Amino acid sequence: MSQSHNATDNYQLETGIWSTGRNVLFFVALISVVACVAGYIQNPDRFFQSYTVAFAFTCAIGLGAFFFVMANYLAGAAASVTVRRIMENLMVTLPVGAILFLPLIFGLKSVYPWTNPAIVAASEALRKKSPFLTENFFVLRTYAYFLLWSIWIFAIYHQSTKQDSQRSARQMNIISRWSAPGLFVAIAVGTLAAYDWLMSVQPEWFSTIFGLYYLAGGALAFMSVVTLVCLGFRRAGILTNSINVEHYHDLGKWLFCLTAFYTYIGFSQYLLIWYANLPEETSFYRARSQGGWLWLSLALPFLRFFIPFFVLLCRGAKRNLSIIGLVAGYSLIMEYIDLYWVVMPVHYPNGPQLHWLDLATLSATVSICGLQFWNRFRRHKMVPVGDLRFQQSLNFENA
Repeated sequence: MSQSHNATDNYQLETGIWSTGRNVLFFVALISVVACVAGYIQNPDRFFQSYTVAFAFTCAIGLGAFFFVMANYLAGAAASVTVRRIMENLMVTLPVGAILFLPLIFGLKSVYPWTNPAIVAASEALRKKSPFLTENFFVLRTYAYFLLWSIWIFAIYHQSTKQDSQRSARQMNIISRWSAPGLFVAIAVGTLAAYDWLMSVQPEWFSTIFGLYYLAGGALAFMSVVTLVCLGFRRAGILTNSINVEHYHDLGKWLFCLTAFYTYIGFSQYLLIWYANLPEETSFYRARSQGGWLWLSLALPFLRFFIPFFVLLCRGAKRNLSIIGLVAGYSLIMEYIDLYWVVMPVHYPNGPQLHWLDLATLSATVSICGLQFWNRFRRHKMVPVGDLRFQQSLNFENA
């Protein structure tokens, strides 16, 4: 694609479009927060349980963005440059989790059994874990996670936006030096966060691969959001030339790849637990094999793997914008259902108990993070125009 074709794109979001997007997100956030407050007053336990799923869902997307931005810099990837600012703006939503975590501080007893002294006293396994599973230490660890992530995220984001005007390789080198240890921070600290936020909901159970399970699902959810945002911009006539069918084909390949990777991690976790056959490990699947949870447990492998995998298997599907949009939206919904399946069986062992607070808490966390994402387009370019590989990305073609 020639430079003359790409010159038609405006890389600064128009003020009117930005204001409309901000107003819509703010309205949704306001209505959702009011609904959450009403739900808390009506049923505080259910509010905190639903909120835990929504909080973990939004943080998983931010973690996926954090990982992929750094991986792209370290790999010197050119194909993704035109969509990388969207990824970076999603990455900056992760520090907002420090604010979103505040309500959970007051509801730990509604979500985590290890906060109940009677339950701890009755379990030898929990008594051994009690020095680690304390409320104050839990909160302190969570904010330490967000502090570490925020240091890396804002350092990388500052250099990326600075390069828009500097157009120098220096920023790329600085970001690469941050990214090498940053990948460890994303994966290692993300694993610890998954253990705290999700695995300790069923505190006697443990899995050494659960952190990767959470991160793999978050990576797929993140790529789904990137795809949907790009398609949304295209429908609005934004970046229609800079993000072309070749870039969408690349996003389709990532959706396909991450679907397979998530399934591999999920099956590996099941296989390791089945093979070892230890009571403290098999309790996770036992709890999800009772009542209505059994049908969801049996359906998830087909819903999460077979449908998106075979839909995206052929090359033509990955270049069809309608198909990859449907798969991206579908994968995003399935990630939420998966996290719901991780958290809720502990509280409702007889089967799924759907509640309007599930939607209200999800809408609140997503819209608040959406405001952080959208506000970044007000001051900064929509694409990293200063990146030295920008023209190469515009001319990218799939093999």
